[in-house]
Amino acid sequence: MKIAQFYDNNDIRLGLIQAERLIPIDFNGDMIDFIKCGQGPETRGKSVSLDEVKWAPAVICPSKIIALGLNYKDHAKESKGKIPEAPLVFAKFTNSLIGHNDEITWDVNVTGKVDFEAELAVIIGKKTHDCPEEEAMGAVFGYTCANDVSARDLQFGDGQWVRGKSLDTFCPLGPWIVTADELPDPHSLKIMCRLNGRLMQDSYTGLLIFKVPELISFLSRHFTLFPGDIILTGTPSGVGAFRDPSVYMKDGDEVVVEIERIGRLVNRCRTK
Repeated sequence: MKIAQFYDNNDIRLGLIQAERLIPIDFNGDMIDFIKCGQGPETRGKSVSLDEVKWAPAVICPSKIIALGLNYKDHAKESKGKIPEAPLVFAKFTNSLIGHNDEITWDVNVTGKVDFEAELAVIIGKKTHDCPEEEAMGAVFGYTCANDVSARDLQFGDGQWVRGKSLDTFCPLGPWIVTADELPDPHSLKIMCRLNGRLMQDSYTGLLIFKVPELISFLSRHFTLFPGDIILTGTPSGVGAFRDPSVYMKDGDEVVVEIERIGRLVNRCRTK
């Protein structure tokens, strides 16, 4: 199933996506509450066109947003980085989360080099610690699209990545979660990013260096994963920083992350 979070006035509601419409779910809680309860969805109320939905991030307030660096060989090559021998892990703060059709915003006095990164996001479905690789896929609730927006001047200037990756609005996530039963193989999906209609990233998830089971097993050996935790699995080649000349997002730009069998995550850029 495809399940989304949306705003009903100021309240978070859940809905099923069916036939290009959203049908509200009879559930009192957010996505993490729904994942924890383990119950099937019961719809309630009239369906609405997707164009009428005010989307929330696919997950709000997870305990962790875990991101992977240099997890596609082509991206490591374009950035002149060494292929990591073990997953290269960093974090994004939860204040960075926004939903489909929300605006990516930044202060031009803070950063002038804002980049896009299309990524497959894994949503954890149960408490997981020290998980064997062969059991790791059982920890997955589902998958969604993510944009690991990056302030490259801060990222490269700091020598570590948290500040440049964690500015407000720098983690668009959605528009919905496709549950794991509908995507038994997350490593066979086309992944793309377009900036103002121009195709910038065009790859597929089979090129991941460390694939989903290996990532979950590795991460869970070091810290417990909880329902709703987000794993950003890395980005393929084509990001703006390593183009010649470099291409950075600017006020008014539209950026689209699209992953086969999942959906399209669309955001516009605004500076302040």
